[in-house]
Amino acid sequence: MKILKSILIVLLSIIGLLAAIAVSILLKFKLSTRRNVSKLSGDAPLLEVDGMVFRDLNGNGRLDAYEDPRRPIELRVVDLMSQMTLEEKAGLMMQPMIDGKKNGDLHETPTFIQSAATSELVINRHINHFNIVQSVSAEALARWHNAIQKMAEGTRLGIPVTISTDPRHVAGYNPGAGIQTDDFSKWPTQLGLAATRDEALVEQFGDIARQEYLAVGIRTALHPMADLATEPRWARMGHTFGEDAELSKRLINAYVRGFQGAEFGTESVSCMVKHFPGGGPQADGWDAHFSYGRDQVYPGDNFDYHLIPFEGAFAANVTQVMPYYGIPVGQTSEDVAMGFNKEVITDLLRNKFGFDGVICTDWNIVEDIKMMGVGPSMKARAWGVDDLPVNERYQKVIEAGVDQFGGQLTPHHIVELVKAGAISEARLDESVARILRLKFQMGLFDNPYVDEATVLHKVGTPTFRQAGNEAMRKSVVLLKNDENVLPLTNRPKLYLENVAPEVAALYGDIVETPEEADFAILRLKTPYGPKQSKDFLERFFHQGDLDFKEPEKSRLLTIMRTVPTIVDIELERTAVIPEIAEASKGLFATFMVTDEVILDAIFGAYQPTGKLPVEMPSSMAAVRNQKEDLPCDSENPLFPFGFGLTY
Repeated sequence: MKILKSILIVLLSIIGLLAAIAVSILLKFKLSTRRNVSKLSGDAPLLEVDGMVFRDLNGNGRLDAYEDPRRPIELRVVDLMSQMTLEEKAGLMMQPMIDGKKNGDLHETPTFIQSAATSELVINRHINHFNIVQSVSAEALARWHNAIQKMAEGTRLGIPVTISTDPRHVAGYNPGAGIQTDDFSKWPTQLGLAATRDEALVEQFGDIARQEYLAVGIRTALHPMADLATEPRWARMGHTFGEDAELSKRLINAYVRGFQGAEFGTESVSCMVKHFPGGGPQADGWDAHFSYGRDQVYPGDNFDYHLIPFEGAFAANVTQVMPYYGIPVGQTSEDVAMGFNKEVITDLLRNKFGFDGVICTDWNIVEDIKMMGVGPSMKARAWGVDDLPVNERYQKVIEAGVDQFGGQLTPHHIVELVKAGAISEARLDESVARILRLKFQMGLFDNPYVDEATVLHKVGTPTFRQAGNEAMRKSVVLLKNDENVLPLTNRPKLYLENVAPEVAALYGDIVETPEEADFAILRLKTPYGPKQSKDFLERFFHQGDLDFKEPEKSRLLTIMRTVPTIVDIELERTAVIPEIAEASKGLFATFMVTDEVILDAIFGAYQPTGKLPVEMPSSMAAVRNQKEDLPCDSENPLFPFGFGLTY
């Protein structure tokens, strides 16, 4: 009994100590927030000039050129830069990830995503570009956006915040590269849009997504991906327009037009096309997020082919570009990653293509990021320059010609470089001018706020949702219709896997076993291999083999031998399914479509018209024998690029 009492006393003491530590940490953050917020000037005073009202963002009692929307943008940029400190310029060059509370409040304690308080980032580090990663309601996003803009308005110069995001219009299967917002309209993946071959539809998607982004304050789309899916094992195939460069070029052009408009302005969302000069040809398909996937290889000597889709973005006057993590092995004089590579950034992107917009690195290429503001760290993806100190990595990126650092939040390194004479302030000014120009063009200095009261009337409207549903229908690819079994008729007895029974019950009678059924409907996903490291991101990046392994393959084939089976294979990546294709009666390829959409196809509510945007190889041996940089080069593909049947 005494032992139990002693144990209880020890446990209570530990709990009390932990509680005291937690309270102490919370008090520390509250005091820090109070000190930070005390530096703010509050709402910008209003000035009346020539019968018009303007915001006096710097509070000096007069209308400066940068505060006056009647003045030319270049004059506004120069005027603001003349008033900025070195520290403010360096802060402008950071774009870290940020989080928010579910109710739209700002986070003032670190989270798994956000490693410093919002007030610390905005007020002390002068950061005003953020990649929002929260998956909450549209109303909460709008509320959060207005709150952070209000904080920025009270800073010394009142520079507004620019919010960016990864794609939000697909039910996300990779939270490491996309975020789902349920209030937005739902569309197929980018690969699914490619299956429609419809440029007008892709532009319509961009226009609708633009309107939904604007409603919640998002002004930068960290997409589209212009990479080519020439390596079938690559985890990010589903975010591309496939493996054909000319098709991708046309659809990239339409995509950017939809988001940015014919002219870039106050109603535009800036596109950051990625990942220059094409991140698809990964050695053995391993993704460059991970150290073992750092090499991009060109065994087919096909480097220039991967540049073609970017020409579509440049023709649409895309405003921003992101290079990838990978090292273009043997393509430049030094094997360093794209963001550190002056021959890629300055010689190729700036000089050859004449791009003078903002170039932002992919996320976290310079410095480790500590989760929750403390350990453990997410290691920097500084491929090829791993041995350089952090300051020298920053220097190399800036000298390569890059303007902004995705995922990074330590501008003091840039300040140190300038003060040490390693980087000139004039060089910084080149990047600062490009970044500010976009803010002015989008009208953020004049009115950065959104209308929280009307946000739900602007997103996920019936018209927008119907357009997304129609795009899903157009993306469905029919691969096999044995003996014209499709479309199904009447109300057959259905055995289901991965189909919502309540949805399927509208089409047929649901049974529990294949033996009871007239037909089986199986919704499958592209298989993938085991993790290669302990990196937590790997759980979201499905890589490796594309074929079903035992015992799952035999289980599926047993069902197909028992009852006529309709298979839908969701192509997150392409798939190797020769036995399943042979045993199925009907076979579809889809790209994150709803159960209703695929069931409507199966029962003939519409005729499938999609065409494969990638080939489907016949074996893993064929996959391993193809070359990473060449399109459509696997031997005897099961279904070739462009294949698609209809009724």
